[in-house]
Amino acid sequence: MALSRRDFLKLCGGSAAALGLSQTFVPEIAHALEKAAAGQPPVIWLAGSACTGCSVSLLNTVHPDIKDVLLKIISLRYHQTVMAASGDLALEAIERTYRDAPGKYLLLVEGAIATGADGLYNTLGERNGKPITMLDWTRKLAGKAAAAVSVGTCAAFGGIPAASPNPTGAKPVSAILAEAKIKTPLINVPGCPPHPDWMVGTLAHVLLYGVPKVDALGRPVLFFGETIHDNCPYRGYFDEASSPRSGATRAAASSSAARVPRPTPTAGSASGTTGSTGACATPCAPAVSSRPTRPRSTSRLVKEGGKA
Repeated sequence: MALSRRDFLKLCGGSAAALGLSQTFVPEIAHALEKAAAGQPPVIWLAGSACTGCSVSLLNTVHPDIKDVLLKIISLRYHQTVMAASGDLALEAIERTYRDAPGKYLLLVEGAIATGADGLYNTLGERNGKPITMLDWTRKLAGKAAAAVSVGTCAAFGGIPAASPNPTGAKPVSAILAEAKIKTPLINVPGCPPHPDWMVGTLAHVLLYGVPKVDALGRPVLFFGETIHDNCPYRGYFDEASSPRSGATRAAASSSAARVPRPTPTAGSASGTTGSTGACATPCAPAVSSRPTRPRSTSRLVKEGGKA
C-alpha cells in the first residue's frame, strides 16, 4: 500500500495519541514499513546509565510486533540486551556498521552518558586492553549516523542518573553532541519508559519520510504536540483558576448569572454526576459550555454552609 505522510501523521497524531497508539498504529503501517525498509537499515542501540526499562518497553510493541520490527523492518546490528553475540564478536558488529554504512545507520541511545572519571563509569568492551567508554562510543557513532535518537528520559534529559549530586557526571545525549560539535539530527523520545509506539512510530517516520518535526525540546511533535490536559473538557476551570483576576472581575463574576447550572442527573446515573455526558463525575462540574467558569472551591462551600 502507499501510505502518504499526511495519512501517517493523521494516524499517529490523532486524539488517541495521548492515550497510546496501539489501537491506531494499525498493521497497514507495518506493511508500509516493510516496503520502505526493503534494505533493512542498520540500527545500533547503545545503553549507558539506564535500567533497561526502555528496551523492555520496546519489546511490548504490538503493531508491528517486535519480531517483525527486528526481522523485517530494521537490521539491529547491536543491542547488548537482546543480541546473542558477546565480546569481540559483538563489538565487531558495531565497528563493521560504522565502517560499511556511514550516513546510513541509525544510532539509538538508552540512558544518560557518564562523563566523570573520563567516562569510566560506563564502559562497553575493550580495545588493546583498555576499556572503551560509552562517551567515546556515542561521540564516534553519532558523528556518522543518519540520525540519533535519545530513548527515554535519561538519554533525553539526564533523568535520575544526572540528579544531584550526580557523582558520575551523567549528561543527556544532547549535551554530549553539543560539546563535541556534532551536527547529526537528534530526536528525543522521553518517557520512563517511553511508550513502545512512540519509539516505533519515530523510527517509522525516519524510515518513511526522514527526521520528523520536533519541538523546542527535540521531541517529535506527532507524539508530543498535545497533552491530555490540552483536550480535557474541564480545561477552562484550570485556566480560570490560574489566571489573575481583578477585584472588579471577581465581583462581576460572582454577581452575574453566567455560572452554568448543574445538570439534572439522568435516569440510572448517580446523584450529582453529569449523567450521560460521559464526563467527570465531580459534583461541582457544570454542564458543558463553550467556556466553563471556575467551580466553587471546597473552602467557599464550607463557608456558605455547604450550599452549592
